[in-house]
Amino acid sequence: MFSARRLAAALASPLLILAAAACTPDVSHQDAKPPLPKPSGPASDGKNGTLGLLDAIGRLKMARESRTGYERDKFHLWTDADHNGCDTRKEVLLAEAVKKPRQGKSCRLTGGSWRSYYDDKTVTDARKLDIDHVVPLAEAWDSGASKWTAQRREQYANDLGADRSLVAVSLGPNRTKGDKDPAEWMPPARDATCTYVADWVSAKLRWKLTVDRAEQTKLQLAAASCPRTKVSFTPAP
Repeated sequence: MFSARRLAAALASPLLILAAAACTPDVSHQDAKPPLPKPSGPASDGKNGTLGLLDAIGRLKMARESRTGYERDKFHLWTDADHNGCDTRKEVLLAEAVKKPRQGKSCRLTGGSWRSYYDDKTVTDARKLDIDHVVPLAEAWDSGASKWTAQRREQYANDLGADRSLVAVSLGPNRTKGDKDPAEWMPPARDATCTYVADWVSAKLRWKLTVDRAEQTKLQLAAASCPRTKVSFTPAP
């Protein structure tokens, strides 16, 4: 089902289940994605539970990456899973709006405002926003998605079941990020570090994606400055 925050924006898709990274920032930055309720159950059950950020990073498997065979078209983007007229991009825009846009025919959105946590800016024109895969498609391919079916890659590319997998952000930082991992790129807003690392780790745990050594090292270094940050996730079906 769609996450609690996105339930109001769209009906549930049977292919998706709840997953999220609950982040308690260690700085004053007000993330557009606030902390989510903690799931029930033991905090260290490895499936549904809240983990400290360093513990969560420790659960990521390390492996060499390979981009052999990658093509962006192998991930079918922006589907309308619940057939309500709003594709994945627009569902995220509706769910993350600080001020809700007007929704017209064929889910045409006008007005509204959003907070891009990558650069800590308010955006009032949806055309100036990208919907970023926190773990980029190419990075997902490198770290496990190359072995998936086309259907599973489509689920990943349109993952509305996790509040932290897709984010609405300013064009500039997202285009600069490209397909880089945290060893190569971090959000320019200093206060975004803990949120971003938690989001990255949550997405990788949800989809059982691996990390390489440089990526793991960067995540651990960043996490050292985020002692109160928590991660929760539910594995994708």
